[in-house]
Amino acid sequence: MFRNEEDILILVACLVITIYLSPLFILGENAHIRVHDNLDSNIAWYKVLARSGELFGRFDATIPQIINGLPRNAFSSEFSGIVWLYAIFPTMIAYGVSQAITRFFAFIGMFMLLKDHFLLENKHRYIRVGVALAFSLTPFWPSGMLSTLGMPLALWSFLNIRKGIKKWKNMLVLSLLPFYSSIVLGFFFFLSGMGVLWIIDVLKTKRANLRFIFALMYMTFVYMLVEYRLVYSFLFSTEPNSRDEYFHAELPLWRVIRLAFKNYILGHTHVMTVHALFILPVLFFALFLIIKNKRMKQEKVFLFLFFLNFGLSVWYAFWFYEGWLPLTKRLHFLDTFNFARYHFLRPLIIYVSFGLGLKILWEQSKSWRPAAQFLLISQVLLLFAFNDEIIYQKKPTVKEFYAENLFLDIKDYINKPVEDYRVASIGLHPAIAQYNGFFTLDTYNNFYPLKYKHQFRTIIENELGKNKKIRKYFDKWGGRCYFFTDELGKSYMFKKHSNKKLKNVKLNLEPFKKMGGQYLFSGVPILNAGENGLILEKVFESKTSAWKIYLYKVT
Repeated sequence: MFRNEEDILILVACLVITIYLSPLFILGENAHIRVHDNLDSNIAWYKVLARSGELFGRFDATIPQIINGLPRNAFSSEFSGIVWLYAIFPTMIAYGVSQAITRFFAFIGMFMLLKDHFLLENKHRYIRVGVALAFSLTPFWPSGMLSTLGMPLALWSFLNIRKGIKKWKNMLVLSLLPFYSSIVLGFFFFLSGMGVLWIIDVLKTKRANLRFIFALMYMTFVYMLVEYRLVYSFLFSTEPNSRDEYFHAELPLWRVIRLAFKNYILGHTHVMTVHALFILPVLFFALFLIIKNKRMKQEKVFLFLFFLNFGLSVWYAFWFYEGWLPLTKRLHFLDTFNFARYHFLRPLIIYVSFGLGLKILWEQSKSWRPAAQFLLISQVLLLFAFNDEIIYQKKPTVKEFYAENLFLDIKDYINKPVEDYRVASIGLHPAIAQYNGFFTLDTYNNFYPLKYKHQFRTIIENELGKNKKIRKYFDKWGGRCYFFTDELGKSYMFKKHSNKKLKNVKLNLEPFKKMGGQYLFSGVPILNAGENGLILEKVFESKTSAWKIYLYKVT
């Protein structure tokens, strides 16, 4: 049945991944998953888009459910696979299937990359299977899909082509990956890296590898087709949007240096690698052995990746250095496009380096092999402990978060077609109301009309004036177009057992009414509601909801 021992190891790894994923399918809506940039945004976006009737909308189409007409192009392309999962399946089935696709292909890609290009000898089979398994269990950002976890598979294909290995699988990978990943969330940086590799090859060999550059151009072209809405918005959209007021260059040098080391050791929330405890010691000890044994030439790939890893963290941190400010004022696209995301290459680099580091330990002597095995197994167990069901235990379940029954009660109480009135939320993510079909004037989106941002600001300008932190957060970014208040700050998840109260909020609700706003869903009581022209209609609570909703009507 099994051709060799490695087949058994692969089967065991696939079983581990299946067990890791099982809470999503067993618990369904009662599972705990990431809230930040997930439940509070992307999952609701997919559902809003699916029922909007604008999945294939024109370039100038809008989605009226959000901010009286959010541009269709603010959402993902209809050619993105994750969009179709949420359009076809219930939320948790779509989420579970997406997780399974990403993790299994992450394993396959890293395994093939290590086996064919980095750890070729059969004696390293434990390392390449174990490292591939560890890589597949990293707590990646869910809506990123294969944007970072698909890089090993893409690199495997490009290295094959670079070596002249002609396989139909190479072009199949480059053709399909763009449909389940994002160019701005990973592959722009990967492809530009491949471009640099091609240039280096040309300079070294004095020959242009036409197959390699053609493959690079081909994958870029496929991405342009898949992300045609993004391309159109970037090239032809003239209306100013919220990203035009995104200002990143503001950190003094000492904070930049601190951020560089923080990113190097702890990673980033969107590309978590959980590498500090076991992987970093392996990398530094492998570096020590290389220097001690004078094997710099033999291990030049490891050394290159080791220093590139640190360099990417430095680049990430220095992108926010205040010294960039004069340049960003001249070249506006440096603010609107996040070039700091070159650090999204780090998961690939860290885990390939981990495999090479373990190989160096393995080959040092037989006495080191148990230590290498222990460190590899420890990393897998550590990542298993980072399962969503464990680390998000104190967060609401999916069912508690979206609280569909509770919001159905609110909808029935208001007893009007949802398209006839607009709502906003205080102390709650607007995505909750959006997921439940309400038309919201607040939102969390990466870009929306700048004119709307300024219009919305007049509603909360008094509260922004009281609090520098939220004023800077809104004015210099504004992705979260929320009902910010001084007393709540940047907190927007007040559960039903919270004792928090708004005592002295000052809102300007005239513009809110002109925009169609009639109701506020508040997660906390507003003690001076009357001063703001608000009347408490009713308080809603449910056993299956994480929230107690205070329904206020604007007078």
